[in-house]
Amino acid sequence: MNLVRSRIVGTGAYLPARVVTNDELAVQVDTSDEWIVQRTGIRKRHFAAKDEKTSDLAIRAAQAALESAGLQGSDIDLIVLATATPDQTFPATATRVQAALGMEVGIAFDVQAVCSGFIYALAVADNFVRVGQARKALVIGAETFSRILDWEDRGTCVLFGDGAGAVVLSAEQGDGTSADHGVLTTHLHSDGRHHDLLYVDGGVSSTRTVGHVRMAGREVFKHAVVRLAEVVDEALEATGISPADIDWLVPHQANKRIIDAMGKKLDLDPNRVVMTVDQHANTSAASVPLALDVAVRDGRIQPGHLVLMEAMGGGFTWASALVRW
Repeated sequence: MNLVRSRIVGTGAYLPARVVTNDELAVQVDTSDEWIVQRTGIRKRHFAAKDEKTSDLAIRAAQAALESAGLQGSDIDLIVLATATPDQTFPATATRVQAALGMEVGIAFDVQAVCSGFIYALAVADNFVRVGQARKALVIGAETFSRILDWEDRGTCVLFGDGAGAVVLSAEQGDGTSADHGVLTTHLHSDGRHHDLLYVDGGVSSTRTVGHVRMAGREVFKHAVVRLAEVVDEALEATGISPADIDWLVPHQANKRIIDAMGKKLDLDPNRVVMTVDQHANTSAASVPLALDVAVRDGRIQPGHLVLMEAMGGGFTWASALVRW
């Protein structure tokens, strides 16, 4: 059976210049490097400059991805940008990226699924490619979470960082089997009953303020381990692939303990799990593409490799994607 697959042909990333270590945070927050590392694995994070917007980060990541793919902005006919921290209420931050890249035709819009956002955006773009509404697409995850942190809440303010990651998808004919290159399967879920466990206490129509991140960390951890295991199983069952076939797990970079738990669930050697949480912290929708770009550029991910991505975010939302490179 012949069908169209969306193949990842380029990756890119951007991290703001300002690096903030745990020791620096400990000067203004009642915490320590030891406390943060022990509970999360995070050692440092990047914060956007005062004049850097989410779109600025997204543009830089998109440009790097296009360069990697050997393409220009004018070659792209779809941009799907995942973010929970847009430049403005409207228009979509994706349209700022579209204009900056010189893409004068096509479609550009945002999706919002917090930390699951990149995989949601990947699934949306993949569907556009599969039905022939796009041939080449940019999928971006970009965040400036530093703008919504409460610096009096040490349980959340030490966890997050800013950044952007992007991939370029290109339509490619496949055989309809798991041997195809490209996105093999995606699985998306949400459950709004858990809103109060992870949310921002602000919004245009509710408080008319930006608000801050609020999280019940222990409860989120328990849900994450269960839901991520379920959505990973879905990806494997849908393709008939066993955990032993997975070359790389690229998880959402929220917490080292959650990442370790998922690696053990799949019985993966820790060296086959891409981990960047120590360097980037939790960058929400940007975390998966940032980690993916690191592993591609350092040569770990090679053509033919099976790459499993998974994430969970506020809402709750959770998602997985299985890709053959």
